[in-house]
This record gives sequence, C-alpha cells and structure tokens, in this order.
Amino acid sequence: MSMMDKLKERINTLRLEAESAQDKADEAQSRVKVLEQDLLSKEQEITSLNHKNTLLEEEVEKLEKQLAEAKAAAEDGAAHGTANESLTRKISQLEEELEVADKNLRETTEKLRITDVKAEQYERKVSSLEVDCDSWEKKYEEMSAKYSEAKAELEEINKQLESF
Repeated sequence: MSMMDKLKERINTLRLEAESAQDKADEAQSRVKVLEQDLLSKEQEITSLNHKNTLLEEEVEKLEKQLAEAKAAAEDGAAHGTANESLTRKISQLEEELEVADKNLRETTEKLRITDVKAEQYERKVSSLEVDCDSWEKKYEEMSAKYSEAKAELEEINKQLESF
C-alpha cells in the first residue's frame, strides 16, 4: 500500500470521525432544545400553580372570616331559634367550604413542590447536556483541524510527487 493510499485512508477516517462527532453534537443540541422547552413549560406551570395557590389562600382567609362572622352572629342570635338554625347551617356550609378550600390548597402546594423538584432536575439535565454538547463541538473542531492538516499534508505530498 503506497504512502498516498495510506494518507487517503487516514483522511477518510478523519472525515468519518468528524462527521460522526458533528452528528452527535447536533443530536445533543436537539436534546438540549427539547429539555429547555420542557423546563420553560414547567416554569410556566409553577407560575400558574403559584397564582392558584395565592387565590386559594385568599379564598381560605375569606371563608375563615365569613365563618367567624357567622359564628359570632350565631352566638348573638342564640335566643332566636330559627335564625340560630339558619346560622348553624350556614356555619356548617362554610366549614365544609373551608375544608374543601384547605384540601385544594394542600393539593396545589404539593403539586407546586413536585413541579419545583422536576424543574430542578430538568435544569441539571440541561446543564449536563450543554456540557456534553460543548465537548462534542470541541471534538468536532479538533477533528476538523486534523482533517485540514492531513489534507494540507496530502496536497504537499502530491506537489512533491508531481515535481518528480
């Protein structure tokens, strides 16, 4: 096998390695984009859940205030039998609404916590993939430089051979 064939084979090998490195870098970049989109979606979900959480907390406060007012009114109207029964029913209804609102608040808070954890995991994954992508891009650049160097070497040898 001649030196020229060996150089051509080496150049082809370097070219294939460079193409493979570029493909891997492109794939890593694509994964980074998908994960960044997921992260954005999770952040939007967190914002939405935070807003819902705030609204539920306000609702709980409002219901607690109404419950306190109803209890106070019920105590004041103890002498009035029918009014008392009505207020007692209202108190029961408000207590039930308060329990439902409190349950919703707990569920929303738990969802927020879980989403927060997932967002952190995605952020770590994105960081890892960005490092991988940078590594592949560096390898690609190195392979491109080697390819260019080998190509220049081959051209130099061709010139030398042609001068004979």
